[in-house]
Amino acid sequence: MKRPKLKKASKRMTCHKRYKIQRKIREHHRKLRKEAKKRGHKKRRKDPGVPNSAPFKEALLREAEIRKQRLEELKQQQKLDRQKEQEKKRKLGTNPGVEPSNLELVKEELGQCKAKNKAKSGKQNPKKLYCQELKKVIETSNVVLEVLDARDPLGCRCPQVEEAIVQGGQKKLVLVLNKSDLVPKENLENWLNYLKKELPTVVFRASTNLKAKEKIIKVRKKAAPFKSEACVGKEGLWKLLEGFQETWGKAIRVGVIGFPNVGKSSIINSLKQDQICNVGVSMGLTRSMQVVPLDKQITIIDSPGFIVSPLNSATALALRSPASIEVIKPVEAASAILSQADARQVVLKFTVPDFKNSLEFFTSLAQRRGLHQKGGSPNVEGAAKLLWSEWTGASLAYYCHPPTSWTPSSHFNEGIMTDMKWGFNLEELEKNNAHTIQAIKGPRLASSILFWSSGLTNGIIEEKDIPEELPKQKKRKQEEGEDCRDIDSNQENADEETDEKSSDMSPAEEAWEVLPEEFQADEQSAQSYVLDKITEEEDDAYDFSTDYV
Repeated sequence: MKRPKLKKASKRMTCHKRYKIQRKIREHHRKLRKEAKKRGHKKRRKDPGVPNSAPFKEALLREAEIRKQRLEELKQQQKLDRQKEQEKKRKLGTNPGVEPSNLELVKEELGQCKAKNKAKSGKQNPKKLYCQELKKVIETSNVVLEVLDARDPLGCRCPQVEEAIVQGGQKKLVLVLNKSDLVPKENLENWLNYLKKELPTVVFRASTNLKAKEKIIKVRKKAAPFKSEACVGKEGLWKLLEGFQETWGKAIRVGVIGFPNVGKSSIINSLKQDQICNVGVSMGLTRSMQVVPLDKQITIIDSPGFIVSPLNSATALALRSPASIEVIKPVEAASAILSQADARQVVLKFTVPDFKNSLEFFTSLAQRRGLHQKGGSPNVEGAAKLLWSEWTGASLAYYCHPPTSWTPSSHFNEGIMTDMKWGFNLEELEKNNAHTIQAIKGPRLASSILFWSSGLTNGIIEEKDIPEELPKQKKRKQEEGEDCRDIDSNQENADEETDEKSSDMSPAEEAWEVLPEEFQADEQSAQSYVLDKITEEEDDAYDFSTDYV
């Protein structure tokens, strides 16, 4: 019988040939080592640093610190330039088929404000800039989508912002219940019936697995039932906006607003089916408005989160403020959240024993999750941060009961509520919401945590109402300023002279100018050491620039 022909040649060889190859390799390596030994291979010596007996030590260390700061500034500037280029490419490639007239209207209205605020952005408080960006989004929008976390819808509403929208005139306000897959269906239906009496309400679940442009959304087969990554409710929101645009008779601009970490950018990415806006677990990623065209007639605008008023309760500050962990101690912030949750369900969810106070719970949670400090003691602060991150993230399932009796907000009356609902097909919206609720696979009521909401969360929309920095923060900045004041005062005159001569002087001469005059003429060893030091720093800077340019 004939042997079938193999597709690939066999790699088997005789032992004589294999040993011959190994011998040739050993000879080659021996030859390379011998040549390297003759050539004199020098290892890079470790920098011993500046000796304490050197009289120019302070000046040299000061010069090294200045150069290090310059390299860090260069790195930050190159990083910002790369981000700007990526944003420009992303904006140009969003939708090339969109008519330029619709985008030009938005850019003309916003370009003047950006030019005015560009010079002030370096010195101005970032919270004031957020207020300015939020005002611009509200002013330029015809329809405003207020995104609410379905786990605590009432706590995500801001009466100050809603009142500003009502006073703006001829603007529609629509509520969007995002993260609806993290609450039981019965609770979601109760909240929908409560909120739609006042304003048009859309049930939504933003997708979280968008990766690159023009890629279809994929659903993991083995994902948990209440952690599906597919977008639900997109058709209902899209039809609602299209119907209003047909009634309006011209192109519309839709602004998306809400507190931090409620899913504003995720909703825009879900509607666009592309990761255009930056999203993440941490709060406050969106810091400026971003215009995204959906089609020829609808343009959507992303905005930064609301600024939370410090007059709110500790629970509201911990849940809605991105700086709550920095300003408030983590244990205090997490304790405020824990005090308004059902203790029995918390014990079952985190699988810890019964606790009498929050400190005992954090100790048990740290031991359960393996959070330990040096010496084996439980890391209570780490456990508090863990609870805070899970409660403000998009994975923990908890819910709040709506109020038993419905009462309209103080800034709404029957006439305003009727005007807000004009132009929308509410019957079609109700059918789409019912279909969305059926498609969502939420958690069971027994596996969720009951949470008592603290009510509406007050926000700040006027720049003058933003409080000043806390005394602790001012004191910390003053201490940092005092540390650098001595170095800056000593280098003030030297920097002016070196800046004028920087184009004509070499790096070695610049470093030598900083040294005292008595050592420039006498200390030859000092000169050689300075030159070696400068060349090493220039080599490092050159490597850095080639990597990042």
